[in-house]
Amino acid sequence: MKNNYFIVLLFIAGISVVNAQNDSTARNKIEFKLGLNYNSGFNYYGRTDSLKSSGFFPLAEIWFSPHLYVNAAPVFINNQVEKLQYAGTITTLGFQHISKKWFTNIYLSKPFYKQSSQLVQSALKGQAGISLSYLTSILNITGGADIKYSNKADYGVTSGIDHIFRIQNNDNSFIVIDPTFTIYSGTQNFTNSYYEKKPGFLLLPGTSSQVNKNEQRFDLLAYEFSIPFIYSMGKWQLLITPAYIVPKNLITIPDHPELSEKGEPMFYGTAGIKRSF
Repeated sequence: MKNNYFIVLLFIAGISVVNAQNDSTARNKIEFKLGLNYNSGFNYYGRTDSLKSSGFFPLAEIWFSPHLYVNAAPVFINNQVEKLQYAGTITTLGFQHISKKWFTNIYLSKPFYKQSSQLVQSALKGQAGISLSYLTSILNITGGADIKYSNKADYGVTSGIDHIFRIQNNDNSFIVIDPTFTIYSGTQNFTNSYYEKKPGFLLLPGTSSQVNKNEQRFDLLAYEFSIPFIYSMGKWQLLITPAYIVPKNLITIPDHPELSEKGEPMFYGTAGIKRSF
């Protein structure tokens, strides 16, 4: 869904924009941001590679206005076999808009993964999506849709609820805590293999042959509970997001565990620091 750790960062960036736009001084100049982030468990809707990789990803952002941005995140993975090896770069062009009751996010994402990358999401060649949040003092309600392209197109639907707690400190710093529950659904392309028996002729026995049929189905992919935490002071931000994700409807290929999806309920976290220029 959208790869999961990257979507969380986009959501955190959205919170930053909301707070920035509440300032009486509008931003009309280009703003540049740099960040460094760590993820304890890379996953794609709870699906993981066999080595359960973690890793670092710097994030560079350019905001051309309070609404239009482009960013890039090179990904360095770490596991039992690879120690901080470069896996690829994810680039995103996005548009965000906040009003009194609505928050809109539209994005186009293009990953450039190494051909040898073992990350589950490395098959992704491109993604586009939109999300719309209805903002209230009690709960924010979010719905979204996306299209992902690898060898075939997959379509996703996201729904979630959250509640933002904002604490203003006397030194003009502030804290944002945003407990969030999200449900991810979408299509999955897979190959269904079965044996078809052909009848014999006269006294000759019948024969069996394997049939491989490409299919697509729409399923619940995962649900997730996360608590993004932001501490902001001046041009600096500290970002911490603990999360618990439960993958659903993993695709399994009989007699081929190496081709089956791997995943189980897991705790993981994202932590980072960001500076605006």
